[in-house]
Amino acid sequence: MNAPPSFESFLLFEGEKKVMIQKDTKVPNAAIFTINKEDHTIGNMITHQLLKDPQVTFAGYRVPHPLEHKVVIRVQTTPDYTPADAFQNAVTDLISELSLTEERFKVAIKEKQDGLE
Repeated sequence: MNAPPSFESFLLFEGEKKVMIQKDTKVPNAAIFTINKEDHTIGNMITHQLLKDPQVTFAGYRVPHPLEHKVVIRVQTTPDYTPADAFQNAVTDLISELSLTEERFKVAIKEKQDGLE
């Protein structure tokens, strides 16, 4: 079979970075973020979080090939806001939202377990 070994889909190799940033030379105030060892799940979540920011004028992602475990996110912002700041704020906000969701889930489980006893 031509598929790569399954561990290659989540383990970073020595010297490989999780996130790489490249300035987009074709479009002003834009950057391309490549996230290694991830798939559509993280690409979609970060893109949607970026689009909630009013200073982000464009955000989109793609997976270059199904056998390549990386996501490419393109971000364009207003002139007074850098794409790196937008990306960092989006990830920070996502972490906060996921933490809140986890806490609410734990409370709901505890309430459900208390109601059964």
